[in-house]
Amino acid sequence: MQLEKAVAYHKALGDPTRIKLLMLLAEGELSGQELAEKLGVSAATITHHAAKLREASLLNERRDKNTIFFSLNHYFVKNGALASTELIYRNAKGTGGESIMEDKNMRLKESVLKNFFTQDGKLKHIPAQLKKKLIALEHMVSQVERGRTYTEKEINAFIGQFHEDSSTLRREFIMHQYMYRDNGIYELNPTELWTKWETLS
Repeated sequence: MQLEKAVAYHKALGDPTRIKLLMLLAEGELSGQELAEKLGVSAATITHHAAKLREASLLNERRDKNTIFFSLNHYFVKNGALASTELIYRNAKGTGGESIMEDKNMRLKESVLKNFFTQDGKLKHIPAQLKKKLIALEHMVSQVERGRTYTEKEINAFIGQFHEDSSTLRREFIMHQYMYRDNGIYELNPTELWTKWETLS
């Protein structure tokens, strides 16, 4: 799945019109009509290219009555190339792409899992400290089935195995890039996009 997302990212960028479209949107939100006028193409052409960019999570769109406005998904634009680089070099790291966790981080992770989760895997409460919260989130989201899409009801049921506050945890999964949401459908992101708790002080 990670490979497919990397390919989709580069396919989306593999057209001069789409690159120009992204460059215009880097300056701010524009409507489809405004983009068509600036690029000298038809509205249908904009719709076609926007669909390709949206599939790769590079664009956001919103509708205001009969007008569709587009904006950049800055996170994925900036991190798509980085994720591809990580994917290419993952086997060169010597441990299947996962760096060896320092003893200090290993002890912290073990402590969080012991103190915040019950023996049957329930989350006692959401940690207030960001680093510990990310460890808890990563522990839970690592059990999401890779490559599977979830409806909101299904992801709520998954989260419910750990904690009753599914709406908060669902937002945390999205906010910290563990999962992405598109039209109410949730899917696991490549691990390269996850917020890394190991890098926090």
